Amino acid sequence: MNAREYLEILHVAERLKDTPRHCTTSKRRTESVAEHSWRISLMAFLLKHEFTDLDINKVVDMCLIHDLGECFTGDIPTFVKTDSDREVEDSLLNKWVKSLPEELSGEIAALYEEMDAQKTKEAKLYKSLDKLEALIQHNESPIDTWAENEYELNKTYAFDTVSFSEWLTDLRKVILEDTLEKIEKEGQE
Repeated sequence: MNAREYLEILHVAERLKDTPRHCTTSKRRTESVAEHSWRISLMAFLLKHEFTDLDINKVVDMCLIHDLGECFTGDIPTFVKTDSDREVEDSLLNKWVKSLPEELSGEIAALYEEMDAQKTKEAKLYKSLDKLEALIQHNESPIDTWAENEYELNKTYAFDTVSFSEWLTDLRKVILEDTLEKIEKEGQE
């Protein structure tokens, strides 16, 4: 990869800094997709001593690239995203990945394939962190920024995804405790 190719990849990825996400920060600012990707990458890194049998570097890689398709389509909240939306995003992402320098294209495509298949523990951990980060962010944001359906969604979302890991299941339960406390404290049900 030459310097120009490297810069072109970064220019595409920069779009995620300006791509708003369906979550609000604790200070009421709409977060970007880049911020979400950064935090799930940090979450993975911080778990390297909890998941010693996993390739945490691979999980971090998955977390870093997982939403690159949103460079082309923007963020569509999971509860409104259709199969058609996924097909468009996947098509545009695949076209871009194939255009990358050969040494990156194959590696990134293989990561996406593994992430989509959800068969390895690394892929399952990445997917769990992706979902859990959204719940954590909702708990950190003012409750009046939540959509009406999120009161119930925040109580039930991702339990199935984390079920492969006792540690993640415990984390999900603690996040639920925070959700219920927030709803009770701020007077919403």
